[in-house]
Amino acid sequence: MKILVTGGLGFIGSNFILYLAKKYPEFKIINVDAEFVGSNKANLVQLKNKKNYQYVKGNITNQKLMDNLVAKADVVFNFAAESHVDRSISNPRVFVDSNVLGAHTVLESVRKYKTKLVHISTDEVFGSLKKGSADENYAFKPSSPYSSTKAAAELLVRSYWSTYNIDAVITRCTNNFGPRQFPEKLIPKTIILAIKNEEIPIFGTGKNIRDWIFVDDHCDAVITIFKKGKSGESYNIAGHNELSNNYIVRKIIESLGKSVKLIKYVSDRPGHDFRYSLNSSKIQRELGWNPKHTFEEGLDATITWYLNNKEWWRKISDKQILVGVKNAK
Repeated sequence: MKILVTGGLGFIGSNFILYLAKKYPEFKIINVDAEFVGSNKANLVQLKNKKNYQYVKGNITNQKLMDNLVAKADVVFNFAAESHVDRSISNPRVFVDSNVLGAHTVLESVRKYKTKLVHISTDEVFGSLKKGSADENYAFKPSSPYSSTKAAAELLVRSYWSTYNIDAVITRCTNNFGPRQFPEKLIPKTIILAIKNEEIPIFGTGKNIRDWIFVDDHCDAVITIFKKGKSGESYNIAGHNELSNNYIVRKIIESLGKSVKLIKYVSDRPGHDFRYSLNSSKIQRELGWNPKHTFEEGLDATITWYLNNKEWWRKISDKQILVGVKNAK
């Protein structure tokens, strides 16, 4: 099996490649990444000399490059995306380029070479939910430039399946956490700032809710969908851990033996969604998949990884990335 992973130097993409390399050593893996913010070569340094792994630096918006790579693959896992909501608010154009135009380029290559596509999306396409959970047929209502570009990419994938009969499935997942996550995200940011005994910013009141899933469970679900999923379908992947930002931060502080006095509430970001929630009964019912890790198990493993890999995050954790907000209140 020849596999092309886009965005494989990022958090989820790199964990997915490591998951594949361990569980399916017979697979040949090509990783293409543009090395934008969030990408890190150190994530896959252990695969550097593996004969079944190849790294290519390049942008998925490059049609010639993608044609060459897709032509060699049996399946494309499209993880490549700009993913940080805060940065999408300050500079939305790069999100349109990567998440929409990049998806279009991948689709054109897939259409040309009749390669299977597994497109990785997000629960944020459904917007904020006051109650209940969004199933696969729930209406899109994205709130940020980031989630809007991910929704647009999904619509493109579905149109190519319908119009050109490409073999494609869409996965949507709740908030991931785990090793190798870029420090701008809530959990690694909190861990790192707590280790350094520095103030930990929380937007608004900290009551915003997300459903959290350990990254290895997400990787396992993506492979399950690739193997068993039906072309033209989308599948929601939930961790079933709906927790507030306050709870997450306090849990990390407690685990590290630090003081809650480190918490600093700051002005909320524009259009901050209050709650995301996915109904994942379809993947459970049709494909027999369930997450294997509890939130506590995943968080303990994540904290341990950041404690044991300080050189990894010290190189990429400047103050702007770690704080990323102003106007404390």
